[in-house]
Amino acid sequence: MPKYYEDKEEDGRACAGIREDFTACLLQHDCVVKEGKKPSECLKEGHCKGLQVAFFECKRSMVSTSADTLQIWTPDLDSEAERHTD
Repeated sequence: MPKYYEDKEEDGRACAGIREDFTACLLQHDCVVKEGKKPSECLKEGHCKGLQVAFFECKRSMVSTSADTLQIWTPDLDSEAERHTD
């Protein structure tokens, strides 16, 4: 196993690998390290843009908005009314 993964806590969140790479890119970038700017400022300047887009696409892929898979819970009002009248 590569040294990179030794003694590493498991991150079960979605897109954990890309999230880690994106965070490391920002925190180790000259914009933050040498210029002392906030990571959010460096993002606005376009640094680590490729990883930002990849992370966004990964997160977006976790959400399905198609009508056949999107299920919104709505109470069955008729059944509720029948239960309360008995």
